[in-house]
Amino acid sequence: MRTNVYVDGFNLYYGAVRKTPYRWLNLDALFKLLLPKNTIQDIKYFTALVSARPNDPTQPQRQQLYLRALGTLPSVSVHLGHFLVHEVMMPLVVAPGQPQQYAKVIKTEEKGSDVNLATHLLHDAHMNRFDIAVVVSNDSDLLGPIKIVRNELGKKVGVLNPQKNPSRAILPHIDFIKQIRHGALQAAQFPNQLTDQHGAFSKPASW
Repeated sequence: MRTNVYVDGFNLYYGAVRKTPYRWLNLDALFKLLLPKNTIQDIKYFTALVSARPNDPTQPQRQQLYLRALGTLPSVSVHLGHFLVHEVMMPLVVAPGQPQQYAKVIKTEEKGSDVNLATHLLHDAHMNRFDIAVVVSNDSDLLGPIKIVRNELGKKVGVLNPQKNPSRAILPHIDFIKQIRHGALQAAQFPNQLTDQHGAFSKPASW
C-alpha cells in the first residue's frame, strides 16, 4: 500500500536518538526495516535550524551535516520551521516559606514543525497521495489532523513512536503503532563517509 511517512524531527531526536550512538540515522533504511510490507513513497522530515550555544558552538554544523546526509536520499524532503530564542525571567525552586527567587534564562521555542507536518498530512490525504500515513511522533497536538485523515478521508494512520510511552490520546485513533527500538536504529546508519553534488563529507566526529 502507498505509504507516506511524516517525521517530527525533534520528537524523533529527543525521544529516540539523542543519547545513543545512532544519530547518523538513515531514515529511508529505518522505515524500510520497520515497515517491510509497505511501499514507501515520500518521507517528509520536519525540523528547524538550530543556533550555536555557548556550551555547544558546533551544534549548527552537526545539524547541517545531517541534513546534507538526508539530501542524498531521493525519498526524503526536508521542511523547515524556525526557532525563537529570547531571554526570560523564570522562577527558581525554593523551600516552603522562603521568598521566591528568579533567574534569567535563555528560552528556545521551536515553531512551525508540528503545523507544517499537520498541513502536509492533511493536504496529501486530500490529494489522495497515500493509502497509509505513518507519523513519527508522540505529540498529542497531532490528534486533530490524524482523526480527520482517518475518519473523514478514509486513510489508515499509523505511528512509529520514538518515546518510551505512547500517547494515550492518540492510541484510540490510529490503526497501528510500533516502537522505534535501538536495534532498528543501529541497523539503519549512514556510512561514515558520504558524497553529494558538493563533494565528500563525513559523519560528525562527536557522533
